[in-house]
Amino acid sequence: MSDAAREQAATFEAPEDLDAINRLYRERRWSDGLPIVPPTAERVERMLRHARCARHDVVARVAPGYGVATAERIAVNAVMAGCEPEYLPVLIAATQAVADPKFNLQGIQATTNPVAVWVIINGPVEKRLAVNASFNCIGQGVWANATIGRAMRLILQNIGGALPGEMDRATHGQPGKYSFCCAENEEASPWEPLHVERGFAAEESTVTVVGAEGTMNMNTHTKDAPELVRVIAETMIHPPSNEYVHGGEPWLLLGPEHAEVLKRGGYSKTQLKRALWERSRMPAGSFSTLELQRARDSRTRELGELGAETLIPISPRPEDIQIVVAGGPGTHSVYVPCFGNTRAVTRRVEEPVNGKR
Repeated sequence: MSDAAREQAATFEAPEDLDAINRLYRERRWSDGLPIVPPTAERVERMLRHARCARHDVVARVAPGYGVATAERIAVNAVMAGCEPEYLPVLIAATQAVADPKFNLQGIQATTNPVAVWVIINGPVEKRLAVNASFNCIGQGVWANATIGRAMRLILQNIGGALPGEMDRATHGQPGKYSFCCAENEEASPWEPLHVERGFAAEESTVTVVGAEGTMNMNTHTKDAPELVRVIAETMIHPPSNEYVHGGEPWLLLGPEHAEVLKRGGYSKTQLKRALWERSRMPAGSFSTLELQRARDSRTRELGELGAETLIPISPRPEDIQIVVAGGPGTHSVYVPCFGNTRAVTRRVEEPVNGKR
């Protein structure tokens, strides 16, 4: 058998009735609990016209089951999620990103923690695909955000093998495990966008994946920049935290109004990260006894001996704090704690040139 034949997605005859198809997908645990779009050969073929690679090319191996993610298999899950064909290059890049060893997908997929993969889109592709970066950007209502995020989850489940209660051992999970995707509101940001900060050109399109444990709304009307830094930093402090135990990579989704307050107050991104890193230090005595021992096991080499009064930084370095500007008007920002043992990965989105692969 050729390599291409071995990696070909399986086909089968399905009933024509949509309700019957969805019953079948539920029984075989191929869905996420929501209705799916049947991935017919015709729909998958339309999707694959937007791939730069061949249909059987291996894009990545997806933990924890290390299933082979070919362009075709990614396309199948994209169709099931309701994606437009033009979204496929974003999903191929996102699949490559989650498979990077720095992301620690094995840990993310198999943990008891409620970790979701947050997909952040930057660059010109954001507008071409109409990805929401403004009002309700991590909520419902926009097709691209909802279906790209959902397709990522189906790829993690159906190719990676992370079925709830089996390889996916999350105690509670979180709603972001259905779909968690937005774009950065680059036009509203007073600083360079995320992908430029991470080494890409402004005119390039990228996707960044984050191992996110949830969201915490921060609603403050202050117009004083140092005060805003203080209340954000105090929100980040939480003793039952993988970030403080292991030294994490916390994320802030700053609303444009808060970003403007900070910029007017004289903060560059670098200065803001340093100020937050300093102000979010937590006394080691805030840990429970067992978490303090875990922190000692994990961070003594980095921080030295940890006594009750030792101030523990949330991340090893100030630059580990990550900042994205998104959302609409309003005095809100969002703190997104991360899994701890993970680092975000960014990949360039490779789109067809003039409709050709």
